[in-house]
Amino acid sequence: MLAAVRNPQPWTPGSAQDIAVRVGPFIERAHTRPGDDHGPDMIAVTLVHPDTPHADAYLHGRQLGYTERGWLRYETTAILGLWQPAYAMLTHAAAGLPLSDDIGMEPAHYALYIEARKRDDSRDGFTLLRVGPYTQTRHAQQDHDRLTAALDGRDTTLMPGHRVSARYAPFDVSDHQKFTDPYEADAVALLAAAVEGVTAK
Repeated sequence: MLAAVRNPQPWTPGSAQDIAVRVGPFIERAHTRPGDDHGPDMIAVTLVHPDTPHADAYLHGRQLGYTERGWLRYETTAILGLWQPAYAMLTHAAAGLPLSDDIGMEPAHYALYIEARKRDDSRDGFTLLRVGPYTQTRHAQQDHDRLTAALDGRDTTLMPGHRVSARYAPFDVSDHQKFTDPYEADAVALLAAAVEGVTAK
């Protein structure tokens, strides 16, 4: 165990292997989110019981708060390295302790903000449409690219006096009621409906 802590196996982006992360004084096992483990600064992870994938590990993990947390943001510079079985005795699970409510990681969801800004170089304008949450970076990026292509050459003509653009940013969970679910409708169709709704007023 001491050797594993002192000489962790290096983690490299895109390896799709479980990693070891610090949660307070403990070391925990985490899955990286497929398609979202390539960022230089932040990645999305979900904490899992050290004995995953065994059924009893799932039940024990549920009791200790490992499940139901979803994807979380984690700084790549804080990753200890690849997960090794020797770390298991350093987890909350090994100590029989539940994970605290605040584990120091924010939810890792993403969103697109389609904004209409005045063309007079002022920052005045408004958010035309909020789409989210996206559970994977690549899904948000794909819709961002599609929206940008749809706006190409039309960004200044869709709404008189405004420039329309799509911006990719973290999902603000406190404003969840203002967002449209990207998995229930096509982003380009949502944009067309939003523009029509504003210009019809």
